[in-house]
Amino acid sequence: MIPKYFDIHSHLNSVKFDEDREEVIDKMLENGVSTIVIGTDLETSKQAVSLADKYENIYACIGVHPVDDPTIVFDEEAFEELVRHPKVVAVGECGFDFFRTPRSFGEVGQLEYERQKKLFLDQIEFAVKHNKSIMIHSRDASLELLEILEPLKKVHGDKLRGNIHFFTYSLEIAQRFFAIGFTVSFTGVITFPPAPDLKGGRAGSKDYDEVVKNAPLDMIMAETDSPYVAPEPYRGKRNEPNFVLEVYKKIAEIRGEDEELVRNQLVNNALRMIR
Repeated sequence: MIPKYFDIHSHLNSVKFDEDREEVIDKMLENGVSTIVIGTDLETSKQAVSLADKYENIYACIGVHPVDDPTIVFDEEAFEELVRHPKVVAVGECGFDFFRTPRSFGEVGQLEYERQKKLFLDQIEFAVKHNKSIMIHSRDASLELLEILEPLKKVHGDKLRGNIHFFTYSLEIAQRFFAIGFTVSFTGVITFPPAPDLKGGRAGSKDYDEVVKNAPLDMIMAETDSPYVAPEPYRGKRNEPNFVLEVYKKIAEIRGEDEELVRNQLVNNALRMIR
């Protein structure tokens, strides 16, 4: 199946889809939408694999989120059983998140950094071992990521690859990720009207647009991160992979490029990641 649209990052395994998951997936099939369902721990990773096994247009990403549950470690043996499934295409979402506990928080911040770093490195090693892409979560942590990924790229070469999901950083930071072969993906936030004083709104709209407009088209992708951050005109509602169409449209609009050209390239980018 060649998808018409590809949502590179969704949480269809969320309880928020428990009442109508099959209806949402049926609509995805009608619209030609494929997605990667993301694990954030062992249980949700199992759920992602189960969905991928059942539906042709769904793939799975397995791993442990950096901050959802700070008590969890990466159980390599348990994940070894999941990674064998042919539709497991990536490891994660893993990475760094210093939104609530910045590294500047003295000893507490440093301990949190070391915890997240070990969890991240364990999953990088696992991904490289199994030749899988890495789905990276990064919040207030671009430099910490690059400090790890740039030197490791020289060690592992093409085996170290992946995507920075929900990208919110500058063009300069994006270019450093591109230089080591990592793509970035954008959510429905790029469709929000500018709101400079609104925390969580489109505060960095100018920066977002600069990255979307100037990034190489073959290095960016679209995602929903559903059920979160639904794009306009669905803002405030539960998000779903079908709404990724609005992200595609906005990327084409910002870049001033033909929508069909953009759609085709972004889908090819996603297919490159999962093969």
